[in-house]
Amino acid sequence: MAGMTCYKPGERSRLIYAVREYRGRKGEPKGFGWRDFRDLIIRARTQLGGPIALVWDNVRLHLTKPLREFIEANAAWLTVFQLPTYAPDLNPQEGIWSLVKRDIGNLAAADLGHITRAVKHRLKQIQYRPHLVDGCLAATGLIMDGKPTD
Repeated sequence: MAGMTCYKPGERSRLIYAVREYRGRKGEPKGFGWRDFRDLIIRARTQLGGPIALVWDNVRLHLTKPLREFIEANAAWLTVFQLPTYAPDLNPQEGIWSLVKRDIGNLAAADLGHITRAVKHRLKQIQYRPHLVDGCLAATGLIMDGKPTD
């Protein structure tokens, strides 16, 4: 899973995400690659309609050369702020994952597909409840007021 909590002053908060289920097929990637993150960022830009200030944690994949090159090539509309090395309390997306885990934590799944469907269902529920997404930002203590800082 990969996700972005998106905030724009004066608009409802959004949740943009992607879920991949690894089935063990030959040549199938086991997880997300840099292109998947790039595509998620492009999708966010398309849906939000404007420049993006991306606050990112230090997942190794976020720091790869191809992704850094993508960020540099798109500096006109993409600004990245890197969180400190271990700071889940500053990452609103961690709150989203916590909500998902809380609600499906006791799921007795028959197979991986059942888990995937449950996760997607919960993410969709959260996606249509902007107050939950807002709460994840509020829990970080970060402020989103749209005013420039000195």
